[in-house]
Amino acid sequence: MPKRAILYAGAFILTTGLLSACPSTSDGGGGRPPVGAPAQTGVDGDWVGTDGVAVSTLRGGQFSSRSLATGETLTNGTYVARDQRTIDLDFFSVRTNQNTKATCILVDVNQMNCTLATGTQFVLTRKLA
Repeated sequence: MPKRAILYAGAFILTTGLLSACPSTSDGGGGRPPVGAPAQTGVDGDWVGTDGVAVSTLRGGQFSSRSLATGETLTNGTYVARDQRTIDLDFFSVRTNQNTKATCILVDVNQMNCTLATGTQFVLTRKLA
């Protein structure tokens, strides 16, 4: 094989390899969500405390809970995914009239183990439709 053909083949292989390493632009962002869009955390949905008192809703960065017995709102706030398993809640309790924080660990797709800033622990399980 002539040297020129070897050089062209090498350049082609190198260029192909470099291009395959570039992020795709077909989704408009190389696989990343648009700027300002909430990160997908896998926790969006309704969660019930194992004590059966309330249902908590996490959706698009917003957190709220309501009484299962009466439907009254118990908390309102926000949540942020620290990583794929750790969720930080920051909310206002209507009953105690206080802001509260909690950290939840996603044990699996259907269970979060949470700890309030006071140290009190609770468990949330995904409410299935």
